[in-house]
This record gives sequence, structure tokens and C-alpha cells, in this order.
Amino acid sequence: MSESRITQRIHLPALLTALVSLSFFLAVDSFAADRLVVYSGRAERLIKPVLDAFQAKSGIQVDLLSSGTTELVNRLQAEGERTPADVFITNDAGSLERARELKLLLPLDPQAYDAKIPAAFRAPDNSWVGISGRLWVIVYNSTLVKPDDIGSILDLADPKWKGKIAIPNAGSEYLQAGVSVIKAVHGDQRTQQFLHGLKANAGNQVYGKSSQIVEAVAKGQAAVGIVNHYYIYRYLEAQPHAPIALLMPDQQEGGMGVILNAAGAGIAAHSRHPELAKRLVDFLISPEGQKMFADLNKEYPLNPQIQPDPALPPRQTFRAATVPLVRLGELREPTMGLIEQVGLR
Repeated sequence: MSESRITQRIHLPALLTALVSLSFFLAVDSFAADRLVVYSGRAERLIKPVLDAFQAKSGIQVDLLSSGTTELVNRLQAEGERTPADVFITNDAGSLERARELKLLLPLDPQAYDAKIPAAFRAPDNSWVGISGRLWVIVYNSTLVKPDDIGSILDLADPKWKGKIAIPNAGSEYLQAGVSVIKAVHGDQRTQQFLHGLKANAGNQVYGKSSQIVEAVAKGQAAVGIVNHYYIYRYLEAQPHAPIALLMPDQQEGGMGVILNAAGAGIAAHSRHPELAKRLVDFLISPEGQKMFADLNKEYPLNPQIQPDPALPPRQTFRAATVPLVRLGELREPTMGLIEQVGLR
């Protein structure tokens, strides 16, 4: 299932949501004392191995429902106290912050995660916590582009890249989060100019999956693309001689820094098993869980005890944008407004 979904304002028909929820209740005995229901906006291949490891270690059955993150936020809101969900996992901190604003997540003790995850990757009330980090970077074809050709992600709006770039579609949570950071740093006018240039330069090379962007660049169909870093490393694992490489943008003096986002998890406000749910979240941020994210997905562990895969740029070698992750929730709606005005599809 693609991790990219079109973001819409919350207006799902209540009856339809109730019927879908009823079917899930019938399929899953969510009241069982040794069973957890996880709503996940992440692709199954990225999260299921970690949930399976927790299940094997704890003996707690984990039932996974995967869907688009926005659909799951809508669903949690519509289900209210009737929800079977115990844990909500997303691939974007902005979506978790949106869920927190809607009071869909359970606030936890201020010291709940202090020793494991830095405050920058947690909600102020610990209602959500980051479980892995990802960088929004530029992938380039090394036979067509030199790394010195691009200094900032904003350079991709320059007309010289017309017909040479591949981008995510408007429904991509990565695009929405990235544009939110650019908006926070550079303001609406500069962000709108960037989006207009991006649209003009990409033309028809707009993709629903990041893996498609990497493949287009590897095949020379595009010279550059914008993706999360781990898609590049996954492609190179399968095809080590592919002419692609990672370019870390915005590292020049005065640059905003590379855009950093986080996947994360929170306990559903109406979970019937909050203590078991806390055990699962604790496992996700434990050294064992964090090492799985690093080894399986090539993501950056957020627990400082665990080092990232050695193939990745070491954390101390680059600067990240300083926009707090908690701002991504409040920026989501105005960012979508800009994206819609420009007409990105």
C-alpha cells in the first residue's frame, strides 16, 4: 500500500464509517486482554516485522489495520469511544500532531519517554513519540548531474531543470510536510514560487510512490527527484550499480538545513488496553525496536543509544531544518491551501 494519500478535510459520512468499524469489530475481538489493535498509516512492510517481533517477545496478539494516514485520523474521530484502536502509527509527525489536536491520543506522564527519545521528537504532553527519522533529500542520476549543480531544494524550481525532475504528487504526506517546513522558513510568497517552478519543471513526471521516483532517476527518465532518503538505499541494495546518489540539500552557510520528519506512534485516547499499548510503544523506541528500523528500513533511529546503518550519512555530518515537528500539524491546512492554489496534482 502506498504511504502517500491525498489529504482532505474531515467529512467522512458517519454511516459508512460506522459500517466499516462494525466489520472490523466482527473480525477482531478487540476486548481480549492479550490483544492489541494497531491502526497504521505506514506501509505494512515497514512496520509489520517490528510488530511481529513485539508479539513474539510479549505474547500479546497484534492485529494490524493499514490504511492512509488521513483516513485513519478521520476514522478515529468518527469512531470516538467505539474505536477498537489501541495504538496509532503514522509516517508523519504532522498527522500525529493533528490527531493530538483532535484529542484522539492519550497524554502520558511527562517522564514517559525522557530517557529514550529527545524532546524534539515528542509531543509536549507525550501523547505521541517519534519512532524513526527520515530526511527529505534529492536523488540524482550521477551520469547526468554533478552534486555541485544543486545547493538548495529550492533550486529545483529554476527553469534550467524543466523536464528533468520527478516529484511526489499532491497527496504525498512527505511533500506536504516538506512544503510546510519551507513555508515556515521562507514564507508564503517564496514557497508559492517554489511550487510553481516545481510544477512547471516536473510536467508529467509526478508519481504516487517514492520508489517510482527513484526508478525514474535511475533509468535517466529524470535527472533528479525528491524522496525520503531510505528509498535511495533500498534501490541500491537491490541494484548496487545503479547510477544514483543522495544529495543533501541546504547545507550551505545560511541554508535552512535538510528537511527532517519522523514516523511516530501514540496510544488511542479510547484504548481499552492502555497499559499493553504503552508496552508496544515502549518496544518501538527500545534499542531492539530502534535497531530493527535501522536495519530493515534504513531509517534514522531516534533513540540515541542506537546508531544508524553505516551506509547512511552520519547524523553529525549534516544540519537539519530547525522547524519543530509539532508545528507540522498547524501548518498542514495552510500548506494544502498553497498546494491547491498552485494546482499540483
